[in-house]
Amino acid sequence: MLSSAACNTVTSAEFSPHTLQLWAYLVEQGTDVISLYVLAQKECVSCTLKSSGKPGMNQQELRAAIAIGALYLVRMLGLFMVLPVLPLATDDVPLATPLLIGIAIGIYGLSQGILQIPLGFLSDRYGRKPVIAAGLMVFILGSFIAGFAQDIYQLIAGRFLQGCGAIASTLLALMSDVTRVDQRSKSMAIIGIAIAGSFGLALVLGPLVAAGFGLAGIFNLTGILGLLGLVLLFTRVPSPAVMANNRDSAVQTGLLRDTLGNLNLWRLNISVLILHLLLVSGFSVFPLLFEATGEIEQKDHYLYYLVLLVLSFVGMMPFMALSDRLSDTRPILMAMITSCFFGSLVLSQGQGYYAVLVGITLFFIGFNLLEVVLPAQVSKLSGAGARGTSMGVYTTCQFMGIFAGGVVSGWVLSEYEPAVLLLVNLGIVALWFCVCLGFPRLGDIGSRTISLANLPKASAKERLEALSSVDGVLDVVVIEEEQVAYLKVDEQRFQDEFLEYTGDQYGSRN
Repeated sequence: MLSSAACNTVTSAEFSPHTLQLWAYLVEQGTDVISLYVLAQKECVSCTLKSSGKPGMNQQELRAAIAIGALYLVRMLGLFMVLPVLPLATDDVPLATPLLIGIAIGIYGLSQGILQIPLGFLSDRYGRKPVIAAGLMVFILGSFIAGFAQDIYQLIAGRFLQGCGAIASTLLALMSDVTRVDQRSKSMAIIGIAIAGSFGLALVLGPLVAAGFGLAGIFNLTGILGLLGLVLLFTRVPSPAVMANNRDSAVQTGLLRDTLGNLNLWRLNISVLILHLLLVSGFSVFPLLFEATGEIEQKDHYLYYLVLLVLSFVGMMPFMALSDRLSDTRPILMAMITSCFFGSLVLSQGQGYYAVLVGITLFFIGFNLLEVVLPAQVSKLSGAGARGTSMGVYTTCQFMGIFAGGVVSGWVLSEYEPAVLLLVNLGIVALWFCVCLGFPRLGDIGSRTISLANLPKASAKERLEALSSVDGVLDVVVIEEEQVAYLKVDEQRFQDEFLEYTGDQYGSRN
């Protein structure tokens, strides 16, 4: 591997239409349908415009993208259907306490965070499908254990096993194996759109299934969905002849030290940890707040979640449009943290009907947009070819935030009223705001992945020098054995036509 000297100076980037390879990480845990829908619209339009006149995905790639997206969807649907239901189950599950319910909600984040990266490494050695199949079987086992649980401890064990089926990074690697370099952005868009619906659908289906079949029905349905995933894996997902090493989606052990030493990346890691702590903590109290109004029956919770998600979509649109026009996204970042703050503030000051609806909507607005903005900033702050490693650390922190949210909310609710939990959340958001005050100004920086497979023979050094000489290219990593180059570019100066004009020297654009 060769890297240009410029890589040491790259510390920022701007959200661009070339971030589709982040999709699986964006939605793997907790990214909701609204924020992913907005990103899908922007990215798909851009991808179409940028790819006009070039060959598209072939039939095998399209089938693979749809099948792998379906695998994500059935797994995530099962995981999140319990989120709006489990906080109300304290009286229905033997030996349950608010603390143990909180642990049951968040425990799968702990096992996900521990196993995601190791399972990715195992798939490099033993193959993608065996690891995915093993993960699905563990997930299915955990689902049925939770479904037939006789007390809260058995339910926690089942949830922990559900998280042990941490196959998201392996599915992403499989997608890289079965698609060409110049089609990966499109495949990730298809997968992202498929998964995006799982969270919103889960908020609707969870209360409906619980009303008809109880909490056990949700877990048993989850196990059935896992079995469907196994069928899809072996009947619809192709087996790769060669396993690719896509540095934009896979963790590289050699880059972990630099990634862990980057202070600005840690600001983002802390941000996503707190954001998902607030998500789980919020859903631990939202159903209780609905009931406290005296006007929202449990059977109608799903309708309110759906309406509030739609309202938050409308509320975030002006900020999304503004983020496209700003080269520095710090104001958007701070505004969305502020939205989460005021959402918690409104909820903590009153539990009236309108106060609850306004507070949850404000939180959803901040959460939805941050789910898009934060991973994009990780991509921009990462050096060329280091995005997968940075995202691996980032998503691990995301999972730990889910676990922390369950523990914190469970402990507070076991000792105090829900209003106290919301005040705790206020303090956490205030601390988060201070952490992000030191975030650097982010310029308009994006990334490209260039296939070198069909180019005339040249040394890695010659290709590195040629690509580095293109106006607007800030950082280049050439992976000789994989015939791929990763670029960081200044979007204000760089034009994709530069690569097309010099295609005989530089390769095709992704």
